[in-house]
Amino acid sequence: MELPANIQTIIGSILALLGAYAALFLIALVIWTFRDIRSRTRDILLQILATLLVLVFNVPGLVLYFILRPQYTLDEAYEHALGQEALLQDIEERYICPSCKRKAQADFLICPYCHAELRKRCPNCERLINLNWEVCPYCGQEQSESREQTESESGEQSESE
Repeated sequence: MELPANIQTIIGSILALLGAYAALFLIALVIWTFRDIRSRTRDILLQILATLLVLVFNVPGLVLYFILRPQYTLDEAYEHALGQEALLQDIEERYICPSCKRKAQADFLICPYCHAELRKRCPNCERLINLNWEVCPYCGQEQSESREQTESESGEQSESE
């Protein structure tokens, strides 16, 4: 059975349009996949494999790509890391009394709750420094109190022996 020439031309045109649409759809999927995987990883091999997966397997390859792709984009992962770092920095900046474990300000000399000594003043520059520092980091002055305490402790130990 032979179809009239004009119907064959119409069917041929429709099939050509459908083929062009399918080809453009595949190209669009491949380009979208490549852009998406580039925003999710810097690994070139992974970018090529994901793009080839969609190029070879078409829509089922895209479904596999959705299942296997990294959950976060690089920007989202960076923002998440920045948030975590900010939380850690906030925790580190909190000063806690070593004696009663209550929160204290970083510039407190004495804990207001248990009266434990938290910091001391440098005799040279009068800035607050930690109790266990042997040298003031601000002016370079050696802390004679910490030296005298260690010397007196070692002297007491030698006398008791």
